[in-house]
Amino acid sequence: MAAFSTNKASDVLTHVGIIVASFIILFLLFFFIYLPWRTNHGESITVPDLKGLTMSEAEDLLDDKNLLYAISDCTFVVNATPLTVFSQYPKPNATIKEGRKIYLTIVSDNAPMVTLPDVLNRSFESGKNQIASVGFIVDKPEYIPALEENTILKIKMNGSEITPGQKFQKGSKITLVVGDGYGNQSVIVPDFVGMPFEEAEVLITGSGLNIGNIMYENNPSAPANSVLKQRPQPGNKLRMGDVVDIWVAGYASEPENN
Repeated sequence: MAAFSTNKASDVLTHVGIIVASFIILFLLFFFIYLPWRTNHGESITVPDLKGLTMSEAEDLLDDKNLLYAISDCTFVVNATPLTVFSQYPKPNATIKEGRKIYLTIVSDNAPMVTLPDVLNRSFESGKNQIASVGFIVDKPEYIPALEENTILKIKMNGSEITPGQKFQKGSKITLVVGDGYGNQSVIVPDFVGMPFEEAEVLITGSGLNIGNIMYENNPSAPANSVLKQRPQPGNKLRMGDVVDIWVAGYASEPENN
């Protein structure tokens, strides 16, 4: 075995230099070769977007990328396909190492029961928002004769009246029954025939009715812009807010004289 002389100071310095150089080489090898190889073992992978995929589809996609998964939670989502991925962590497009685990939230196929809130006597928009906030689907409103305009008077499901406080499946469809603002008040239709159109218009609206179609007819024997006919006939009963159609003598816009 070779021996190194340490009789001279230069020999000692040489030995120290060799030791220091060896240490530096080992240090560089560890931090710049071994450690990067160890920490970068396996390529970086971009996390795929799994939302909406079935479990089988998600599993196949993760297997292809050498990623694992675990179901962390289940939740019911209205109008979402049961047993599909609803959310994930890490998020899509995040960069991770192979072998990492993706945590999935799955759409449950069992709708939870939720309590129907009391929205009676509230406005349609207010009640609609509150019912939707707890997970019900609000259908088109059903209007009934009532003076309480746009006010919720009843709540229905599948055509039958239901009561606030009852429990129903989340995602059930609810129909809100609201007042039309007119009630059952009836009006006897006045006789507008022969009146100037402007007077008939004031009388119609003043009676709680609305003007429907206005038809113009050329009738030289009648005063221009006077009412020739009406529908319904005078004496009929209408509900407040209903319409009356009238026929007027003349033209919708009088032709210019040359």
